[in-house]
Amino acid sequence: MNAMLGSLVAPLNSVIFVLGNDRVTWAELLGFVTGGLCVYLTVRGRIANFGVGIANSAFFFVLFLAAALWADAGLQILYIVLGFVGWWQWLYGGASRSPRVIQSAGKHEIAWCLACVVLATAGLYLLLRSLNDSAPFLDALTTSLSLAAQWLLNTKRIETWWFWIAADVVYIPLYAWKGLLLTAIVYVLFLALCVAGLRAWRTACAEPVHAEAR
Repeated sequence: MNAMLGSLVAPLNSVIFVLGNDRVTWAELLGFVTGGLCVYLTVRGRIANFGVGIANSAFFFVLFLAAALWADAGLQILYIVLGFVGWWQWLYGGASRSPRVIQSAGKHEIAWCLACVVLATAGLYLLLRSLNDSAPFLDALTTSLSLAAQWLLNTKRIETWWFWIAADVVYIPLYAWKGLLLTAIVYVLFLALCVAGLRAWRTACAEPVHAEAR
């Protein structure tokens, strides 16, 4: 089984060009393309973001395993699961199984998310340090922020963008430090798109009628 899995992912780990000290593989390049497209679709409120996001998580899973970023690799598996959950929630998670609309999260929901980030970061840090993760605290923090952001995205809360922005601000120097320059660049793009998404969702939330895109 391991040999079969290795043969399947080996082409994704093939180096196709070099960017500085980053030996860019197919996994990183495809992660770049699908990641940018996923965030763009999310900014536009398109439900297709979930399908593209699931593919993006699969590419980054391979990439982060190779970089020994264990929490980020494990996070991609959770993203795939949450992607399917979010897909369903956007279609049927509203009142009477109707599509969800963009809304602002309540104070209690935000407080709950922040508390989970703090607790999850502390727990993951201890775990990752014991596993000799290459950046245990930063890996734990970005993982926790990203999971909270994904939860808020699945429920179509405007505040999802704040959590994504916080995570991206940490991700950019982390990936640059790890030598994943192309991935660091795509996260700069993500950060810009997150700011655009925050503005777009605020505008959509202020509108009296929401036209759900499918």
